[in-house]
Formats: sequence, structure tokens, C-alpha cells
Amino acid sequence: MMTDSISDMLTRIRNAQERQDAVVEMPYSKKLENIAKVLKDEGYIEDVKVFKYDNKAYKGLSLKLKYNAEGKPAIQHISRVSKPSLRVYKKYDEIKPVLSGYGMYVISTSRGVMSSTEAKRKKLGGEVICKVF
Repeated sequence: MMTDSISDMLTRIRNAQERQDAVVEMPYSKKLENIAKVLKDEGYIEDVKVFKYDNKAYKGLSLKLKYNAEGKPAIQHISRVSKPSLRVYKKYDEIKPVLSGYGMYVISTSRGVMSSTEAKRKKLGGEVICKVF
């Protein structure tokens, strides 16, 4: 059975925000950590921590979610763009602004995972992982 860990991460974030949880945990992978770091750098989540479960050989990833003073989440919408069944690739000049610049894409480039604005600035294209606003 094949599972999509990135879709699982995005669903966990959406579900935690629906419940207004402060922290969401998920199984660790380097790619998920890099995506979470991009979300943190762009101001969508507060903190990213890698931890080890007690008496277990594997690690976990903990994200501290961000809310405004009224209790609304910083992430209004987060969705997967490129799926295992249909990969979506964009050249740097094909990357368009999300919601007139209020959102961003997370893109996996040859130089790592980064936001769409950073990829455009560095003139890098790649696989469009998800859309956030």
C-alpha cells in the first residue's frame, strides 16, 4: 500500500486548525521537515521541531500552528498540487502569483524545497508541491 506523506501532512494541518489545536505531530521525513521550514520562514506556522518518541527508533515532526488575535488560523487554505498520480512541474517563468501575491507555492527545486517567490528570484523551476494562502 502506498501512502502520500505530503498529503497526510497537509490534512493533519487542516484538521488541527479546524480543532484549533496549538500543535500538530506527524511522522518525520526530511522532505516534510523542509516543507515545514518553508512554511515557518514565510510566516504560516510558528515553530518546527524534530523529536524522538520514547523507546522508539523513529522520529516525529511537531509543528506549532499560528493563529491571529481573533483565533483565525494563519493558513486559510492549503492544498496539494502535484500528486503521485499526476506530477506538476513549472519553469521559473511559468510560476504565477497565488491570490495576487497573498499566497505562495511550495516548490521542490534542484537546490531544495523553497517558496515560489524565492524560486522565481533564483530563476529555478521544479515540482509544485502545494499551494498555501
